[in-house]
Parts: sequence; C-alpha cells; structure tokens
Amino acid sequence: MKMELAPFVIEKMTPAEIGDVRRIETASFATQWPSDAFYNELHSNRSAHYYVGKVGGATVAYGGIWVVMEDSHVTTIAVDENHRGRGYGDALMARLIAEAMTHGAAWMTLEVRESNVAAQRLYRKYGFATVTTRKAYYSDNGENALVMWAGDLRGELYRNRLNAMTR
Repeated sequence: MKMELAPFVIEKMTPAEIGDVRRIETASFATQWPSDAFYNELHSNRSAHYYVGKVGGATVAYGGIWVVMEDSHVTTIAVDENHRGRGYGDALMARLIAEAMTHGAAWMTLEVRESNVAAQRLYRKYGFATVTTRKAYYSDNGENALVMWAGDLRGELYRNRLNAMTR
C-alpha cells in the first residue's frame, strides 16, 4: 500500500511562522537577517510579499520578494534541509514570480552564491540569466554573488512558459 504524502501548501507568511522561518534560515544560510527583520518586513514594508510552504501544517519553506514599480527582487528563499529535493523550492519560486507579476513587475532580480549551483539551476529554469558578479558580496566568507535577472514577465511568452511549468 502506497502512503500518501500531505500536500505542499503555500500561504502568506504571518508573524506566527517567523520562529519556524528563522529555524530554516539558520540551518540554510551562514549569515542570518537581524532577529526583527521578518517582523518588520511583514508590518512595515508595503513592497514586501512573503510566503511560507507547509506540509501537514508544518512550515518547511519560505520565500519573499519586494516589488517596486516594474522591478521585483527575490529577497530570500529556502527549504528546510529535511524537505529538499521534493520540488518545494520550485513551487515557491513559481509563486513568488506569479506574485511579482500580479503586482505589475516586468523584471525580477536576485543574488546567489557562486557555489550554489542547485539554486542557480532552479533560477535558470525560470528564465533567469547571470548579468554580473558582485565581488566579495557575502560577509561570512567573501564569496562572490551572481546577479541574475529575468525579464519581460509581462510578456505572453514568459506567461506561457510559467503556465507550462506550473501545471
């Protein structure tokens, strides 16, 4: 008998999830945001849009974007290390892009560590291309960041691509 897994559900982040988000962040990144950053993003930044991914009611992923006019910036995205490789980051990325499009963004950008090949592969899947390198961007070890952009989010071609990937 095949055991059914609980579905992955994406919801808007609330202050109640910040503790779980901080736990995932600490396990995922060498440097963390200040302790009040997520609270401030949720309460004070009208450009911010944050989501959590849940399985069986437990928060296992999170991500966020800023949308300012036509530009959107992926601020953070992470999946709990025990839940990686199941497509949750992929689904969350698609949701962040859809949210950016809903708010009128035509472009999306992000920074990613040069060593994070898995994340780069995900971003390329969604049409991101490396446009420059920020030398010694990461304060923990001086690693470079690749700056990636995806454009023409409003175009029919990109919308069709996103729809095809998320069916």
